[in-house]
Amino acid sequence: MALRKNESIEDYLECILMLAEKKPVVRSVDIANEMGFKKSSVSVAMKNLREKEHIVVSDEGYITLTESGKEIATRIYERHSLLTEWFVNIGINPEVAADDACKVEHDISQESFEAIKKYVLNCRKNCENCEIYKRRYSK
Repeated sequence: MALRKNESIEDYLECILMLAEKKPVVRSVDIANEMGFKKSSVSVAMKNLREKEHIVVSDEGYITLTESGKEIATRIYERHSLLTEWFVNIGINPEVAADDACKVEHDISQESFEAIKKYVLNCRKNCENCEIYKRRYSK
């Protein structure tokens, strides 16, 4: 299944954000390695992200998110993290949960996401509720 354009943009921005948290600088080769893409594909994507003013690329090839890029990446990362946690809380294998979260994070409505976020935050405060839910629905 081919990625939709916005989904691809969001995935690249999320990847840059995550790499920037782990590495002092982010380069195209780092993104290619992390995402399992060819460097040529990443170069085309970086050109597109530059044109949309979501990233800045230094003369040395270091990639930095702009405010708009960071805003999108942070939103997608939050969705990915909370959806993964929600899937795990309801009894899904963590690896499957992360894969499914990646698929859902781009398309879920804000209303549905906010409800899931509320559930996850409640579970963090009161784990007993999550265990009851997991036992009831994961059979």
